[in-house]
Amino acid sequence: MEITDRIVEKIKSLPEEKQAEVLDFVDFLEKKIRESENEDWRKFSLETAMREIEDEESLYTMDDLKETFS
Repeated sequence: MEITDRIVEKIKSLPEEKQAEVLDFVDFLEKKIRESENEDWRKFSLETAMREIEDEESLYTMDDLKETFS
């Protein structure tokens, strides 16, 4: 018997309210996996965009970044 079949059998033996809790937990796990995959892509995208940027000449100096108040 595969693990999926074992899980289904155990869930069927639970009261309906507990089955709903299991479903909520499965939804939570799916969301967690999606967020993790999205984070991996965001990190890859940022690393790709920033590749070799440290070798570029700066367009601004520290004086350009200072704000003055009168």
